[in-house]
Amino acid sequence: MEISDIRQEFLGWQCRIRQIAMRETGGKPSSGMQPTLCLDGDVNFSDQITVVLVKKDARHDAVQLRYMFLNTQDPSVRYEAAIEFLSASYYQSPYEFSDEITALFHMPMRLPTVITNHGDCVLEFFQYSAFYRFRCLVRELHPNESAYQATYWHNSLFNRRMPSEVRVLGFTLDWASCEKRNR
Repeated sequence: MEISDIRQEFLGWQCRIRQIAMRETGGKPSSGMQPTLCLDGDVNFSDQITVVLVKKDARHDAVQLRYMFLNTQDPSVRYEAAIEFLSASYYQSPYEFSDEITALFHMPMRLPTVITNHGDCVLEFFQYSAFYRFRCLVRELHPNESAYQATYWHNSLFNRRMPSEVRVLGFTLDWASCEKRNR
């Protein structure tokens, strides 16, 4: 299978499971949105982490998500606005999404430091009968980056107890390393 086909298939699958989560379970992350993170091959390092798909150009999304958050003090209204926004056409075009997925961590956690010091990891995604395994390069995003902002505001809309000090990591998927199988 060509790398472009793997990319399109995986991002299409991610978009479908996210549409289902938004439309049927109120945005609750499903197992396919929470890959298992492994360091040094098959050594399982952590529980599952929750990842966010960000668009190649995340500026508009960052502004829109921030606006939804600042538009009201009511967490329920924020949550409903996020579900409405992400349920509509947001996940309709997988080709608009970046090769880098993101995850937000509470600043005092040891995990993001270990991951960034390591520089790479393996993420294993599974849901239903689909299973994908990728090597990923890991980097810490700077707060002025659009992908950081989109991830921060996305998480703020869904997490009523968002920590004040956070780190956002980017995981660039190595499409050539993909292992895909049905479970």
